[in-house]
Amino acid sequence: MSRTTRCRSCGCPDLPVILDLGLQPIANALVKPEDVGKPEPKYPLEVAFCTQCTLLQVTETIPPEELFGHDYPYYSSFSPALLAHSRAHALSLIERRRLDRESLVVEIASNDGYLLRNFVEAGIPVQGIDPAAGPAAEARKAGVTTIEDFFNAALARRLVAEGRRADVILANNVLAHVEDINAFVEGFALLLKDDGIAVFEFPYVRDLVETCAFDTIYHEHVFYYGLGALEPLFERHGLHLNDVERIDIHGGSLRLTVGKKAGKSTRLAELQDEEARLGMGTVGYYADFGRRVARLRENLRALVSELHASGGRIAAYGAAAKGATLLNYAGLDHAALEYVVDRNVHKVGRFMPGLQLPIRPVETLLEDRPDYLLLLAWNFGREIMAQQQGYAARGGKFILPVPEPMVV
Repeated sequence: MSRTTRCRSCGCPDLPVILDLGLQPIANALVKPEDVGKPEPKYPLEVAFCTQCTLLQVTETIPPEELFGHDYPYYSSFSPALLAHSRAHALSLIERRRLDRESLVVEIASNDGYLLRNFVEAGIPVQGIDPAAGPAAEARKAGVTTIEDFFNAALARRLVAEGRRADVILANNVLAHVEDINAFVEGFALLLKDDGIAVFEFPYVRDLVETCAFDTIYHEHVFYYGLGALEPLFERHGLHLNDVERIDIHGGSLRLTVGKKAGKSTRLAELQDEEARLGMGTVGYYADFGRRVARLRENLRALVSELHASGGRIAAYGAAAKGATLLNYAGLDHAALEYVVDRNVHKVGRFMPGLQLPIRPVETLLEDRPDYLLLLAWNFGREIMAQQQGYAARGGKFILPVPEPMVV
Protein backbone atom coordinates (compact mmCIF):
# COMPACT_ATOMS: atom_id res chain seq x y z
CA MET A 1 0.00 0.00 0.00
CA SER A 2 1.21 3.52 -0.76
CA ARG A 3 -0.25 7.00 -0.38
CA THR A 4 -0.78 9.09 -3.48
CA THR A 5 0.68 12.59 -3.32
CA ARG A 6 0.06 13.55 -6.96
CA CYS A 7 -3.03 13.24 -9.13
CA ARG A 8 -2.91 9.90 -10.93
CA SER A 9 -4.26 11.51 -14.10
CA CYS A 10 -2.54 14.89 -14.52
CA GLY A 11 0.24 14.80 -11.89
CA CYS A 12 -0.94 17.84 -9.89
CA PRO A 13 0.39 17.77 -6.28
CA ASP A 14 -2.54 19.73 -4.81
CA LEU A 15 -4.97 17.08 -3.53
CA PRO A 16 -7.09 18.31 -0.60
CA VAL A 17 -9.08 15.55 1.16
CA ILE A 18 -12.86 16.05 0.91
CA LEU A 19 -14.06 12.89 2.70
CA ASP A 20 -12.55 10.54 5.30
CA LEU A 21 -14.31 7.20 5.95
CA GLY A 22 -11.65 5.97 8.39
CA LEU A 23 -9.90 2.61 8.31
CA GLN A 24 -11.74 0.11 6.10
CA PRO A 25 -11.13 -3.51 5.04
CA ILE A 26 -10.96 -4.40 1.35
CA ALA A 27 -14.64 -4.37 0.48
CA ASN A 28 -14.72 -7.54 -1.61
CA ALA A 29 -12.37 -9.56 0.63
CA LEU A 30 -15.06 -11.83 2.04
CA VAL A 31 -13.88 -13.79 5.06
CA LYS A 32 -13.66 -17.58 4.92
CA PRO A 33 -15.17 -19.53 7.85
CA GLU A 34 -11.75 -20.68 9.03
CA ASP A 35 -10.56 -17.06 9.22
CA VAL A 36 -13.41 -15.68 11.33
CA GLY A 37 -12.03 -13.92 14.39
CA LYS A 38 -8.64 -13.34 12.85
CA PRO A 39 -7.41 -9.76 12.27
CA GLU A 40 -8.10 -8.34 8.80
CA PRO A 41 -5.94 -5.73 7.09
CA LYS A 42 -7.56 -2.29 7.06
CA TYR A 43 -6.50 0.79 5.16
CA PRO A 44 -7.36 4.50 5.24
CA LEU A 45 -10.29 5.31 2.96
CA GLU A 46 -10.06 8.98 2.03
CA VAL A 47 -11.13 10.82 -1.10
CA ALA A 48 -9.14 13.76 -2.44
CA PHE A 49 -9.92 16.40 -5.09
CA CYS A 50 -7.41 17.40 -7.78
CA THR A 51 -7.45 21.18 -8.00
CA GLN A 52 -6.08 21.07 -11.56
CA CYS A 53 -8.09 18.46 -13.48
CA THR A 54 -10.93 18.11 -10.89
CA LEU A 55 -10.63 14.31 -10.61
CA LEU A 56 -11.71 12.76 -7.29
CA GLN A 57 -9.58 9.83 -6.17
CA VAL A 58 -8.80 7.72 -3.12
CA THR A 59 -5.53 8.55 -1.42
CA GLU A 60 -4.26 4.98 -0.92
CA THR A 61 -3.07 2.62 -3.63
CA ILE A 62 -3.57 -1.09 -2.96
CA PRO A 63 -1.99 -3.52 -5.47
CA PRO A 64 -4.59 -4.73 -7.99
CA GLU A 65 -3.58 -8.34 -7.41
CA GLU A 66 -4.80 -7.93 -3.83
CA LEU A 67 -8.07 -6.31 -4.90
CA PHE A 68 -8.93 -8.56 -7.86
CA GLY A 69 -7.26 -11.85 -6.97
CA HIS A 70 -8.28 -15.41 -7.74
CA ASP A 71 -10.94 -15.34 -5.03
CA TYR A 72 -12.77 -12.28 -6.41
CA PRO A 73 -16.45 -12.88 -5.50
CA TYR A 74 -18.37 -10.53 -7.81
CA TYR A 75 -20.36 -12.22 -10.61
CA SER A 76 -22.49 -9.87 -12.70
CA SER A 77 -25.00 -12.49 -13.84
CA PHE A 78 -26.63 -12.74 -10.41
CA SER A 79 -28.45 -9.44 -10.99
CA PRO A 80 -31.48 -9.73 -13.31
CA ALA A 81 -31.70 -5.94 -13.55
CA LEU A 82 -28.08 -5.69 -14.70
CA LEU A 83 -28.60 -8.51 -17.21
CA ALA A 84 -31.62 -6.73 -18.71
CA HIS A 85 -29.78 -3.40 -18.79
CA SER A 86 -26.77 -4.98 -20.49
CA ARG A 87 -28.79 -6.89 -23.06
CA ALA A 88 -30.69 -3.78 -24.11
CA HIS A 89 -27.41 -1.92 -24.55
CA ALA A 90 -25.87 -4.76 -26.58
CA LEU A 91 -28.84 -5.04 -28.94
CA SER A 92 -28.83 -1.27 -29.44
CA LEU A 93 -25.13 -1.29 -30.33
CA ILE A 94 -25.59 -4.17 -32.79
CA GLU A 95 -28.27 -2.20 -34.60
CA ARG A 96 -26.71 1.26 -34.49
CA ARG A 97 -23.17 0.15 -35.37
CA ARG A 98 -24.34 -2.51 -37.85
CA LEU A 99 -22.16 -5.13 -36.21
CA ASP A 100 -21.80 -8.49 -37.95
CA ARG A 101 -19.51 -11.50 -38.31
CA GLU A 102 -16.72 -9.26 -39.60
CA SER A 103 -16.80 -7.03 -36.51
CA LEU A 104 -14.95 -7.37 -33.21
CA VAL A 105 -16.41 -6.36 -29.85
CA VAL A 106 -14.00 -6.23 -26.91
CA GLU A 107 -15.05 -5.83 -23.31
CA ILE A 108 -12.66 -4.75 -20.58
CA ALA A 109 -13.55 -6.24 -17.16
CA SER A 110 -15.89 -8.69 -18.89
CA ASN A 111 -16.52 -10.58 -15.63
CA ASP A 112 -18.60 -13.73 -16.20
CA GLY A 113 -19.59 -12.89 -19.79
CA TYR A 114 -22.92 -11.31 -18.76
CA LEU A 115 -22.70 -8.67 -21.53
CA LEU A 116 -20.63 -10.24 -24.30
CA ARG A 117 -22.79 -13.35 -24.49
CA ASN A 118 -25.45 -11.18 -26.15
CA PHE A 119 -23.06 -10.53 -29.02
CA VAL A 120 -22.05 -14.21 -29.14
CA GLU A 121 -25.73 -15.15 -29.57
CA ALA A 122 -25.87 -12.77 -32.56
CA GLY A 123 -22.82 -14.41 -34.17
CA ILE A 124 -20.55 -11.40 -33.59
CA PRO A 125 -16.91 -12.12 -32.64
CA VAL A 126 -15.99 -11.00 -29.14
CA GLN A 127 -12.99 -10.82 -26.83
CA GLY A 128 -13.38 -10.59 -23.09
CA ILE A 129 -10.56 -9.37 -20.84
CA ASP A 130 -10.74 -9.86 -17.07
CA PRO A 131 -8.12 -10.63 -14.39
CA ALA A 132 -10.39 -12.61 -12.04
CA ALA A 133 -10.08 -16.37 -12.54
CA GLY A 134 -13.53 -17.39 -11.27
CA PRO A 135 -15.64 -15.02 -13.38
CA ALA A 136 -13.37 -15.58 -16.41
CA ALA A 137 -13.97 -19.34 -16.17
CA GLU A 138 -17.73 -18.77 -16.08
CA ALA A 139 -17.47 -16.52 -19.14
CA ARG A 140 -15.71 -19.25 -21.11
CA LYS A 141 -18.49 -21.69 -20.18
CA ALA A 142 -20.92 -19.20 -21.73
CA GLY A 143 -18.91 -19.19 -24.97
CA VAL A 144 -17.13 -15.88 -24.34
CA THR A 145 -13.45 -16.05 -25.29
CA THR A 146 -11.64 -14.44 -22.37
CA ILE A 147 -8.08 -13.32 -21.68
CA GLU A 148 -7.38 -13.60 -17.97
CA ASP A 149 -5.29 -10.47 -17.44
CA PHE A 150 -5.38 -6.76 -16.63
CA PHE A 151 -5.95 -4.48 -19.62
CA ASN A 152 -3.37 -1.80 -20.39
CA ALA A 153 -1.37 -0.40 -23.32
CA ALA A 154 0.96 -3.43 -23.39
CA LEU A 155 -1.93 -5.88 -23.79
CA ALA A 156 -3.51 -3.66 -26.44
CA ARG A 157 -0.24 -3.70 -28.42
CA ARG A 158 -0.17 -7.49 -28.23
CA LEU A 159 -3.69 -7.76 -29.66
CA VAL A 160 -2.91 -5.27 -32.42
CA ALA A 161 0.24 -7.23 -33.30
CA GLU A 162 -2.04 -10.26 -33.74
CA GLY A 163 -4.04 -8.25 -36.28
CA ARG A 164 -6.96 -7.60 -33.96
CA ARG A 165 -8.52 -4.15 -33.65
CA ALA A 166 -11.94 -3.39 -32.24
CA ASP A 167 -15.06 -1.87 -33.77
CA VAL A 168 -16.46 -1.44 -30.27
CA ILE A 169 -14.74 -1.56 -26.89
CA LEU A 170 -16.99 -1.77 -23.85
CA ALA A 171 -15.84 -0.86 -20.35
CA ASN A 172 -18.60 -0.98 -17.74
CA ASN A 173 -17.73 -0.09 -14.16
CA VAL A 174 -13.98 -0.40 -14.65
CA LEU A 175 -12.81 3.13 -15.54
CA ALA A 176 -12.97 3.94 -11.83
CA HIS A 177 -10.96 0.86 -10.83
CA VAL A 178 -7.63 1.30 -12.62
CA GLU A 179 -4.83 3.05 -10.75
CA ASP A 180 -2.61 3.62 -13.83
CA ILE A 181 -5.36 5.39 -15.69
CA ASN A 182 -3.13 6.81 -18.42
CA ALA A 183 -1.80 3.40 -19.50
CA PHE A 184 -5.37 2.13 -19.40
CA VAL A 185 -6.80 4.84 -21.67
CA GLU A 186 -3.78 4.59 -24.00
CA GLY A 187 -4.77 0.96 -24.54
CA PHE A 188 -8.14 2.03 -25.92
CA ALA A 189 -6.50 4.42 -28.37
CA LEU A 190 -4.25 1.61 -29.63
CA LEU A 191 -6.90 -1.09 -29.90
CA LEU A 192 -9.72 0.91 -31.51
CA LYS A 193 -10.18 1.00 -35.26
CA ASP A 194 -10.06 4.51 -36.69
CA ASP A 195 -13.85 4.57 -36.98
CA GLY A 196 -14.47 2.52 -33.85
CA ILE A 197 -15.99 3.65 -30.57
CA ALA A 198 -15.34 2.97 -26.90
CA VAL A 199 -18.32 3.04 -24.55
CA PHE A 200 -17.79 3.52 -20.82
CA GLU A 201 -20.28 3.21 -17.97
CA PHE A 202 -19.49 4.22 -14.39
CA PRO A 203 -21.17 5.87 -11.37
CA TYR A 204 -21.53 9.64 -11.79
CA VAL A 205 -19.91 11.65 -9.02
CA ARG A 206 -22.74 14.19 -9.18
CA ASP A 207 -25.28 11.50 -8.27
CA LEU A 208 -22.94 10.22 -5.57
CA VAL A 209 -22.76 13.66 -3.96
CA GLU A 210 -26.39 14.66 -4.43
CA THR A 211 -27.78 11.38 -3.01
CA CYS A 212 -25.05 11.07 -0.36
CA ALA A 213 -24.14 7.64 -1.77
CA PHE A 214 -20.89 7.43 0.17
CA ASP A 215 -21.01 3.61 0.16
CA THR A 216 -20.06 3.69 -3.52
CA ILE A 217 -16.62 4.61 -2.20
CA TYR A 218 -14.19 1.77 -1.50
CA HIS A 219 -10.56 0.99 -2.33
CA GLU A 220 -11.42 -0.75 -5.62
CA HIS A 221 -12.99 2.50 -6.81
CA VAL A 222 -9.86 4.57 -7.24
CA PHE A 223 -11.66 7.38 -9.12
CA TYR A 224 -15.00 9.25 -8.99
CA TYR A 225 -15.69 10.99 -12.28
CA GLY A 226 -17.47 14.03 -13.56
CA LEU A 227 -17.15 15.16 -17.19
CA GLY A 228 -14.61 17.84 -16.32
CA ALA A 229 -11.93 15.31 -15.42
CA LEU A 230 -12.55 13.06 -18.42
CA GLU A 231 -12.15 15.27 -21.47
CA PRO A 232 -8.48 16.16 -20.76
CA LEU A 233 -7.74 12.51 -19.88
CA PHE A 234 -9.04 11.25 -23.22
CA GLU A 235 -7.51 14.08 -25.24
CA ARG A 236 -4.11 13.30 -23.72
CA HIS A 237 -4.28 10.00 -25.62
CA GLY A 238 -5.75 11.21 -28.91
CA LEU A 239 -9.35 10.33 -28.10
CA HIS A 240 -12.43 12.54 -28.17
CA LEU A 241 -15.32 12.52 -25.73
CA ASN A 242 -18.30 12.74 -28.11
CA ASP A 243 -21.48 11.78 -26.29
CA VAL A 244 -22.92 11.16 -22.83
CA GLU A 245 -26.10 9.69 -21.45
CA ARG A 246 -27.28 9.72 -17.84
CA ILE A 247 -28.59 6.30 -16.82
CA ASP A 248 -30.21 5.01 -13.62
CA ILE A 249 -28.11 1.90 -13.07
CA HIS A 250 -26.08 1.68 -9.82
CA GLY A 251 -27.76 4.68 -8.26
CA GLY A 252 -26.92 7.04 -11.12
CA SER A 253 -24.30 6.55 -13.82
CA LEU A 254 -22.92 8.02 -17.02
CA ARG A 255 -22.56 6.23 -20.34
CA LEU A 256 -19.86 7.86 -22.46
CA THR A 257 -19.06 7.39 -26.13
CA VAL A 258 -15.45 8.07 -27.12
CA GLY A 259 -13.74 7.84 -30.51
CA LYS A 260 -10.72 8.89 -32.54
CA LYS A 261 -12.84 11.34 -34.52
CA ALA A 262 -14.32 14.44 -32.88
CA GLY A 263 -18.08 15.01 -32.91
CA LYS A 264 -19.46 16.39 -29.66
CA SER A 265 -23.19 15.87 -29.20
CA THR A 266 -25.59 18.56 -28.03
CA ARG A 267 -26.45 16.63 -24.85
CA LEU A 268 -22.78 16.34 -23.95
CA ALA A 269 -22.30 20.09 -24.30
CA GLU A 270 -25.45 20.71 -22.24
CA LEU A 271 -24.32 18.45 -19.39
CA GLN A 272 -20.89 20.08 -19.39
CA ASP A 273 -22.61 23.44 -19.04
CA GLU A 274 -24.68 22.09 -16.12
CA GLU A 275 -21.54 20.91 -14.34
CA ALA A 276 -19.98 24.36 -14.79
CA ARG A 277 -23.07 26.08 -13.34
CA LEU A 278 -23.04 23.73 -10.34
CA GLY A 279 -19.37 24.48 -9.70
CA MET A 280 -18.32 20.83 -9.98
CA GLY A 281 -14.87 21.93 -11.05
CA THR A 282 -14.21 23.49 -7.65
CA VAL A 283 -13.47 21.97 -4.25
CA GLY A 284 -16.32 24.07 -2.84
CA TYR A 285 -18.86 21.77 -4.52
CA TYR A 286 -17.80 19.05 -2.07
CA ALA A 287 -17.51 21.29 1.01
CA ASP A 288 -20.44 19.87 3.00
CA PHE A 289 -20.34 16.33 1.62
CA GLY A 290 -18.44 14.95 4.61
CA ARG A 291 -20.89 16.54 7.04
CA ARG A 292 -23.88 15.07 5.21
CA VAL A 293 -22.27 11.63 5.17
CA ALA A 294 -21.64 11.79 8.93
CA ARG A 295 -25.24 12.87 9.51
CA LEU A 296 -26.57 9.97 7.40
CA ARG A 297 -24.47 7.56 9.46
CA GLU A 298 -25.88 8.87 12.73
CA ASN A 299 -29.45 8.77 11.42
CA LEU A 300 -29.03 5.19 10.21
CA ARG A 301 -27.53 4.06 13.51
CA ALA A 302 -30.35 5.76 15.41
CA LEU A 303 -33.02 4.10 13.25
CA VAL A 304 -31.49 0.63 13.59
CA SER A 305 -31.03 1.12 17.33
CA GLU A 306 -34.67 2.20 17.74
CA LEU A 307 -35.99 -0.79 15.79
CA HIS A 308 -33.73 -3.16 17.70
CA ALA A 309 -34.72 -1.69 21.07
CA SER A 310 -38.40 -2.19 20.24
CA GLY A 311 -37.75 -5.91 19.75
CA GLY A 312 -37.26 -5.95 15.99
CA ARG A 313 -34.94 -8.50 14.43
CA ILE A 314 -32.89 -7.09 11.56
CA ALA A 315 -31.03 -8.79 8.70
CA ALA A 316 -29.44 -7.25 5.61
CA TYR A 317 -29.67 -7.93 1.88
CA GLY A 318 -26.69 -7.77 -0.47
CA ALA A 319 -23.12 -8.80 0.37
CA ALA A 320 -21.88 -6.18 -2.06
CA ALA A 321 -18.74 -4.07 -1.74
CA LYS A 322 -20.87 -1.00 -1.09
CA GLY A 323 -22.48 -2.91 1.78
CA ALA A 324 -19.07 -3.47 3.35
CA THR A 325 -18.35 0.27 3.28
CA LEU A 326 -21.74 1.11 4.79
CA LEU A 327 -21.61 -1.51 7.53
CA ASN A 328 -18.07 -0.72 8.61
CA TYR A 329 -18.47 3.07 8.50
CA ALA A 330 -21.78 2.91 10.39
CA GLY A 331 -20.49 0.26 12.80
CA LEU A 332 -23.49 -2.01 12.27
CA ASP A 333 -22.23 -5.26 13.79
CA HIS A 334 -23.72 -8.41 15.37
CA ALA A 335 -25.42 -6.31 18.05
CA ALA A 336 -27.50 -4.59 15.35
CA LEU A 337 -27.78 -7.12 12.51
CA GLU A 338 -28.03 -10.89 12.59
CA TYR A 339 -26.78 -11.81 9.11
CA VAL A 340 -26.64 -10.79 5.44
CA VAL A 341 -28.35 -12.67 2.61
CA ASP A 342 -27.24 -12.81 -1.02
CA ARG A 343 -28.23 -14.62 -4.22
CA ASN A 344 -24.60 -15.13 -5.25
CA VAL A 345 -23.70 -18.73 -4.36
CA HIS A 346 -20.01 -17.76 -4.40
CA LYS A 347 -20.62 -15.47 -1.41
CA VAL A 348 -22.90 -17.67 0.69
CA GLY A 349 -21.02 -19.28 3.57
CA ARG A 350 -18.49 -16.47 3.78
CA PHE A 351 -18.56 -13.47 6.14
CA MET A 352 -18.65 -9.75 5.46
CA PRO A 353 -15.23 -8.10 5.76
CA GLY A 354 -14.53 -6.12 8.89
CA LEU A 355 -17.60 -6.84 11.00
CA GLN A 356 -17.72 -10.49 9.90
CA LEU A 357 -21.48 -10.90 9.64
CA PRO A 358 -22.39 -14.32 8.17
CA ILE A 359 -23.67 -14.44 4.56
CA ARG A 360 -26.63 -16.77 4.07
CA PRO A 361 -28.82 -17.74 1.09
CA VAL A 362 -31.83 -15.54 0.31
CA GLU A 363 -34.19 -18.41 1.16
CA THR A 364 -33.26 -17.84 4.82
CA LEU A 365 -35.62 -14.85 4.89
CA LEU A 366 -38.77 -16.94 4.50
CA GLU A 367 -37.51 -19.58 6.92
CA ASP A 368 -36.25 -17.20 9.62
CA ARG A 369 -38.57 -14.20 9.08
CA PRO A 370 -36.57 -11.24 10.44
CA ASP A 371 -38.77 -8.19 11.00
CA TYR A 372 -36.63 -5.82 8.94
CA LEU A 373 -34.30 -6.14 5.98
CA LEU A 374 -31.62 -3.47 5.51
CA LEU A 375 -31.01 -3.13 1.77
CA LEU A 376 -27.24 -2.82 1.43
CA ALA A 377 -27.66 -3.15 -2.34
CA TRP A 378 -30.12 -0.25 -2.27
CA ASN A 379 -29.23 0.67 -5.87
CA PHE A 380 -31.24 -2.44 -6.86
CA GLY A 381 -33.90 -1.73 -4.24
CA ARG A 382 -36.93 -2.01 -6.53
CA GLU A 383 -35.69 -5.31 -7.94
CA ILE A 384 -35.01 -6.73 -4.48
CA MET A 385 -38.36 -5.67 -3.02
CA ALA A 386 -40.15 -7.15 -6.04
CA GLN A 387 -38.27 -10.43 -5.57
CA GLN A 388 -39.08 -10.49 -1.87
CA GLN A 389 -42.85 -10.07 -2.06
CA GLY A 390 -43.24 -13.31 -0.11
CA TYR A 391 -41.13 -11.89 2.71
CA ALA A 392 -43.13 -8.65 2.69
CA ALA A 393 -46.44 -10.56 2.60
CA ARG A 394 -45.46 -12.18 5.90
CA GLY A 395 -44.96 -8.80 7.53
CA GLY A 396 -41.34 -8.11 6.65
CA LYS A 397 -40.32 -4.49 6.12
CA PHE A 398 -37.41 -2.94 4.24
CA ILE A 399 -34.90 -0.33 5.39
CA LEU A 400 -33.49 1.93 2.68
CA PRO A 401 -30.25 3.56 3.97
CA VAL A 402 -29.62 6.07 1.16
CA PRO A 403 -30.24 8.96 0.51
CA GLU A 404 -31.99 9.16 3.89
CA PRO A 405 -32.58 6.14 6.16
CA MET A 406 -36.23 5.09 6.18
CA VAL A 407 -38.49 2.07 6.62
CA VAL A 408 -40.69 1.16 3.64
